[in-house]
Amino acid sequence: MRYYFIPLVLFILILSGSVIVSAQTPDAAVSYYNHGLKKIEKGDLDGAIEDYSRAIEISSSLVPTKHLRDRPWNNASKFADSSESHAITVIDPFTADAYNNRGATYYRKGDFDGAIADFDDALRINPGLAAAYLNRGACRRAKGDFKGALTDFDRALSIRADLFEAYNNRGSLLRDLGDVEGALADLNHAIALSPRLAEAYYHRAFIRLDQKDPDKAISDFNRAIELDPKMAWAYEGRGIAWMNKVLLERAIVDFNRAIELDPTLAVAYLNRGLSLLLLGKDKEAQENFDRCIALKPGMKADLEHRIQLAKEFRQAGR
Repeated sequence: MRYYFIPLVLFILILSGSVIVSAQTPDAAVSYYNHGLKKIEKGDLDGAIEDYSRAIEISSSLVPTKHLRDRPWNNASKFADSSESHAITVIDPFTADAYNNRGATYYRKGDFDGAIADFDDALRINPGLAAAYLNRGACRRAKGDFKGALTDFDRALSIRADLFEAYNNRGSLLRDLGDVEGALADLNHAIALSPRLAEAYYHRAFIRLDQKDPDKAISDFNRAIELDPKMAWAYEGRGIAWMNKVLLERAIVDFNRAIELDPTLAVAYLNRGLSLLLLGKDKEAQENFDRCIALKPGMKADLEHRIQLAKEFRQAGR
């Protein structure tokens, strides 16, 4: 099994708003919501969750007592004025958006169960919210529920055929499930819809490696890095491609860069260690293996197997 990071794309819904209003009104709920967005941009995930929770609390207190799950909301981000009450036309679909964004924030914190609970609530309010299916699919995949994830990605695309994030996520999942052709078709579609989606090139690069075409893989990794120069996982992936071409010094340069960008990326230490081992630098290799295990103890058995294979390969080359 090849270890690599899976950068899935989440969908956070954005509204326009101003400062927080201290009142139980629709404007106050929207203000808390937008304040949460600003906190996410600053990396304050706990603060964002607090603001989204406040937005949900206010908006939930404004909706009519009767549950509106059967209302035909087509797009929860568009609030049109009508002859109905302001609370119904604005707050009901807005609350689904707030649950979706809070769930996406829980996902970033690694609380997948909390995230799924929020996406479930968003979908109970607005069954047509494609973003919530997309995000719940990412959580289900993270928990190992591949069937559930695939169902959610399919559902998101049935609602919005132009949702390139869903093609990206489904393509990555299909590759892991062994459907290389389906994965490649989805990732190509994602790139066609969004040519600047670095994650799609990253995922497609690994399919190129599966097809034993490291040159095309390197081309895709190059594009991912061009679009997102701080994507540590793309440098790590390109390092693997250089290893496939037995260009170990080049591989080490990329692993160095990946670690510089993300010192917690255990697989980069693993592969840098293997490259050093193949070059006969056993002491430096062991330092990298030790760092890998310190970060990810669960990789120990696989690492030991890879070390043995690398030693056999090095011995055969002598």
